[in-house]
Amino acid sequence: MSHGPTSFNLPAIIISIMGTAIFWGIYGPLLQKGHMLMESGRLRPFICVGIAYVFVAIVGPIVVMMATGMEMKEGEGLVHGWTFWGIFWSLIAGTAGALGALGMILAFNFGGTPNYVPPLIFGFAPVVNTFFTMYLNPSLWNKMTPLRGSLFGAGLILVAVGAVTVLIAAPKGGPPPKEDSVPAEPEKDAVEMPPMDKPLV
Repeated sequence: MSHGPTSFNLPAIIISIMGTAIFWGIYGPLLQKGHMLMESGRLRPFICVGIAYVFVAIVGPIVVMMATGMEMKEGEGLVHGWTFWGIFWSLIAGTAGALGALGMILAFNFGGTPNYVPPLIFGFAPVVNTFFTMYLNPSLWNKMTPLRGSLFGAGLILVAVGAVTVLIAAPKGGPPPKEDSVPAEPEKDAVEMPPMDKPLV
């Protein structure tokens, strides 16, 4: 059974990648906004994220498969094509994704802000992704030539430097002005009274 795409569609690939980058990029700030509009807590917005996953990750693929016939052979329905180990590792992957989202929520809950939490997460995630992929596919280490190894190391350094740069240079909100530091303006309509020790005329 072939697991690859039926055809190579570069525009669709680019649109999908850019869409993922956009959606993941706005995920943290939107989640923070949901928290700000809740009466209390950040875990409640995360429950809403889970509800959204039901529609997007379950209903969405079913509708696409039924409407377009994608990943469905002629004469076979939606129930065909499932395997035990495929289900097992896919559930593990979903759990990892959900735990990652929960980690972002907890980072916000412990005082982090969208100014640096998502950039740090999405800066270091590709590094983890690369090492874990090479762990699952040990043959990839054999393809690590000195040139590739040097470029790989330089890439890791650039990721770390980029994450730190974003952390330092990201715009941050200043503290609210203190009430004592604002000089009180005199009332314009007030009438200046003469001193009591001087005659009125």
